[in-house]
Amino acid sequence: MLNIHTDETPDGFVICRPVGELDAFTVSQFRQSLADLASSERLVIDMSGIPFVDSAGLGALIGGIRRTRELGGDVAVACDRPTLVRLLRTTGFDRIVSVTETVEEAKASLVKDVAAGDSQ
Repeated sequence: MLNIHTDETPDGFVICRPVGELDAFTVSQFRQSLADLASSERLVIDMSGIPFVDSAGLGALIGGIRRTRELGGDVAVACDRPTLVRLLRTTGFDRIVSVTETVEEAKASLVKDVAAGDSQ
């Protein structure tokens, strides 16, 4: 079972918080949620409520990030689960998107990325 909570913050971030296992059985729901959020300018996906991700879940996450970027947005991932962070680093996921421990750090990484882009 996967529950997905979405909030928009006053400072313009969309926070997606999936809770539950992200696997072949729940991936379609996650993929649809990310598709619905793809037009977000600044999207933070908080994976702290995910105890398990399989290859289908990882693929959906990558696809959602790609789609958001295609539409001009940016994405960061927050996760405080050591096993999941290790998976994201081992697979090279952290080279395509910022992976931080907290939502606040993820938001800060998106602000920093925008500022760096403005100065180029």
